[in-house]
Amino acid sequence: MAVQYLPGKEPHSRENRLIFKNIDRVGYDPSIECYLKDGGYEQMKAALKMEKSAIINEVKASGLRGRGGAGFPTGVKWGFIPPTNTKPVYLICNADESEPGTFKDRYILHQDPHQLIEGMAIACFAVNAKLAYIYIREEFPHAAKIVEKAIAEAKANGFLGKNILGTGFDCEIYVHRGAGAYICGEETGLIESLEGKRPYPRIKPPYFPAALGL
Repeated sequence: MAVQYLPGKEPHSRENRLIFKNIDRVGYDPSIECYLKDGGYEQMKAALKMEKSAIINEVKASGLRGRGGAGFPTGVKWGFIPPTNTKPVYLICNADESEPGTFKDRYILHQDPHQLIEGMAIACFAVNAKLAYIYIREEFPHAAKIVEKAIAEAKANGFLGKNILGTGFDCEIYVHRGAGAYICGEETGLIESLEGKRPYPRIKPPYFPAALGL
């Protein structure tokens, strides 16, 4: 179908970019200086002053979903961990992206890594996790270097590490390089790989890694 643009009129955007709002943006770079200048980490500062249950409810109300094929509601997944839980909680970001021709994660890793780090830190705070991993496939060496640099920048500016922003909240994020197995795109196979085992998907039930995982 042909599209006609009238002189002096900007064409209407067919999408409202949220996660990709900074992708290919003129003058934007992956440095923390650029991210802070654009309002970065302000949401994290606000979240650290909130009740954890309120953060989870806010995410549920937003309708935010996972970017995998299932599109699972993010707030529901966070809510799987009961507030009375006494076991250690770990957060894992699946940046394996092994599907052929898929670029939904690479754009974020390459161009807006601090958005990912800020989101992970908020998620860790909400579910009482102090340790998080970003699982990046071995074929993404450049992305791994960019993310590792961003983590170091965030830590140097007090957004990661011990006593973040004076709140008493501790959080560390590490990059884990996978060996490039396609099956590691499946969450339980990824967890097996992260634990140093062969990346075979786990037998279910339990169905959700929040019930039994890393």
